[in-house]
Amino acid sequence: MTTALNGLNFQLTEEHLAVQQAARDFAQTELLSGVIERDEKEFFPEELVRKMGEMGFLGMMVSPEYGGGGMDTVSYVLAMEELSKIDASASVMVSVNNSLVCYGLEAFGTEEQKQKYLVPLASGQHIGAFALSEPEAGSDATSQHTTAEDMGDYYLLNGTKNWITNGGRANTYLVIAQTHPEKGHRGINCLIVERGMEGFQIGKKENKLGIRGSDTHSLMFTDVKVPKENRIGPDGFGFKFAMSTLNGGRIGIAAQALGIASGAYELALQYSKERKTFGKPIAEHQAIQFKLAEMATQIDAARFLCLRAALEKDNHQDYVKSAAMAKLFASQVAMDTTVEAVQIHGGYGFVKEFHVERLMRDAKITQIYEGTSEIQKIVIARELLK
Repeated sequence: MTTALNGLNFQLTEEHLAVQQAARDFAQTELLSGVIERDEKEFFPEELVRKMGEMGFLGMMVSPEYGGGGMDTVSYVLAMEELSKIDASASVMVSVNNSLVCYGLEAFGTEEQKQKYLVPLASGQHIGAFALSEPEAGSDATSQHTTAEDMGDYYLLNGTKNWITNGGRANTYLVIAQTHPEKGHRGINCLIVERGMEGFQIGKKENKLGIRGSDTHSLMFTDVKVPKENRIGPDGFGFKFAMSTLNGGRIGIAAQALGIASGAYELALQYSKERKTFGKPIAEHQAIQFKLAEMATQIDAARFLCLRAALEKDNHQDYVKSAAMAKLFASQVAMDTTVEAVQIHGGYGFVKEFHVERLMRDAKITQIYEGTSEIQKIVIARELLK
């Protein structure tokens, strides 16, 4: 496939196609068989986590010198789409580990931090979590109530984080906290917190509408001593760190939304060829044809937005607006497409064994996490009005 994106010639290489096929095969052979059960039981097994690590999905863009795959963002988007077609609970784990944790450590961490934390994260030996959201600090990321008091050679961490993906199984947590309240967002830091540190407790697991197989918890910190060497970047760099990692994370979630949409579309297309009404397959009815045409068009548009953002990131261009556009549009496409997929399936669409009802539930979160759709519009408008 070749097309022009922002004046650049984009073409999927043999390596891109190989990554796409590997992700597709893994999704079909490893993820599909137990996906309904994992959704019902709110559980994702360690065995599949280990296999994703062995396949290189948990450190795709990390440099090989730190144990990663050294792949580009386009490869990441392709893999995320294929995994998300089958199991968005698996793909969100891939997204967080790649976009928010590994990227942040490699881009801004010290060499000592990279060796200690990034290497096991990139190989899948460890799992990472990104702790920004709080009970009163979701979209308003500047209002951090979690505090990191400077005690000289360590920080004293206190507070609560909410809705943390991988929260119950992670080994390494990147925690955003306020050190200098008088400085506002310029007084925020990002600290690397290890599982098992004294005073660090993992709260209840959330019972969610969708992505139920993913591990989502609240986190509590009570006088947790975090060594100064676990701070990422200079004092007060935490907010910039969070915003930078979230920009890349939006590409991952956009690709997840794209995958949910394309997975639902493929199921609806196949079903429409098999289900008959009034003596012919429903695919021969114009009402269904129009639905399929609109779904396919919207999905293609979302895919190109995702690829444009990925390409801009790979070419070291400013991709803030493109990433926000991709997430805003792809998440809406995911909602619209999955709702139509359920409609095309009729009564069967309401039944778990046909998968589309789960995809519809999974789609909703893509409009919320890593920046709501409303936040994406703010980001886009700011970029337009610069």
